[in-house]
Amino acid sequence: MQLFFHENTHHNSIHLTPEESRHLIKVLRKTKGDKVNFTDGKGCLYSCIIIDDNSRKAVLKIDERHYIPDDDYYIHIAICPTKNADRMEWMVEKITEIGVHEITFMHSEHSERNQIKLDRLEKKIIAACKQSLKTRVPKLNPIRQMDEFVQDKAFDEYQRFIAYVDKENDRHLFEKAEPDRAYIILIGPEGDFSQHELELAFDNHFLPCSLGKSRLRSETAGLAAVHTLQLINNLKHI
Repeated sequence: MQLFFHENTHHNSIHLTPEESRHLIKVLRKTKGDKVNFTDGKGCLYSCIIIDDNSRKAVLKIDERHYIPDDDYYIHIAICPTKNADRMEWMVEKITEIGVHEITFMHSEHSERNQIKLDRLEKKIIAACKQSLKTRVPKLNPIRQMDEFVQDKAFDEYQRFIAYVDKENDRHLFEKAEPDRAYIILIGPEGDFSQHELELAFDNHFLPCSLGKSRLRSETAGLAAVHTLQLINNLKHI
């Protein structure tokens, strides 16, 4: 199945942008009468029929609607962006494919970057959703200060974790996380969190966790964390 993305529908039709129209009609050679699948990124899957195959303004008629239920869990990763923007783009793409619900970027004491191009990352996320057949687009947040983020009372009902490297921090995330919960996991920069930041996180009920014996790059740690939480919630169905 191929999946396309369009945020807005007009009653029973979808009017594509010139870019999506060209891709559908010119690149994939779809024509009037062909069936295609679209999502609005909010959980709806639409089975559509092409009623106008204009390569600049194609129009689709919605034939069927299916609502895909929310997951019973929620994965929110908060990470300090790397100096190399390409590495963050790679991570965002991959954790979207695996299954993340929300991404927040943080600025910490050892951060290497304090700006990030959200519009470029949003395009990467949508492309990853289409490739992995996801009907929900993860929420992407701008950079927040780490000390302000960990004190946000909106996360009081979440299981909160902070991953960092320390020989005494040897209990893996897999051992600590419970299925069917909302999670937040903090991933630091290449220089890791400062002692002050660790203590502030502990004071705000973030639990220390390990992501394995290896010392991971930030983007690898983000990928490992999301995969671990997905594994915990998918094992219950086996």
